[in-house]
Amino acid sequence: MMLLQKGRYTARTAEDQADVEAAQRLRATCFGLDVPLDTDSYDSQCTHVLIEEAATGDLVCCYRLLTLHGTDLPQCYAAQFYELSPLQSYEGLMMELGRFCIHPERSDPDIQRIAWAAMTRLVDAQDVQMLFGCASFAGTETEAYLDSFAMLRARHLAPPRWLPRVKAPDVFRFAARLRRKPDAKRAMRRMPPLLRTYLLMGGWVSDHAVVDRQMNTLHVFTGLEIGAIPAARKRLLRALV
Repeated sequence: MMLLQKGRYTARTAEDQADVEAAQRLRATCFGLDVPLDTDSYDSQCTHVLIEEAATGDLVCCYRLLTLHGTDLPQCYAAQFYELSPLQSYEGLMMELGRFCIHPERSDPDIQRIAWAAMTRLVDAQDVQMLFGCASFAGTETEAYLDSFAMLRARHLAPPRWLPRVKAPDVFRFAARLRRKPDAKRAMRRMPPLLRTYLLMGGWVSDHAVVDRQMNTLHVFTGLEIGAIPAARKRLLRALV
């Protein structure tokens, strides 16, 4: 299904297995895997979104979405790593965003804008009330990201009622361990683009990062309540839809 076309790019949902495999191939490239396709059991449950260059059809970005209620949270991808029972009482419809990646040779900021605009269309169509997922830092060493984690601790921790608990065996408890005042410029420079976008829209994070050695990342659980997105930011997103 075509979601939108703006400028050089189109956004659509995957129509068949070939589309899903194209997304899996891009994911393997972006994640630096030694396999041709990045696959897991969640792919068959998700809606896959493809951002393509209109003139060539080249796939430049992809992500997947899983719609669920709070009681379904134990079946989501993030539940492998985070204890999400506090969120199971959330009454609105939720959507998990996963495997968001942009081709490493593409740096056009319009790609991410189109990706979020397409997501906005799907969120609005289903009346989703919360978007969540795992936002990743490259590598498993924390040193380069201490200012970023300090900023997350100072400004962006989840409300206590929704705060995910520790489940993974290897975590960095940055909220408990860091007492430094963050250098704001350095913090935002090292903040992953996806997480930066979440934060600009009012998103919040877990108080710890999971050390995922299989994917060679550090990731934090990230939530965004749709009703909390600033009105100006909503207008910018919906202007593209």
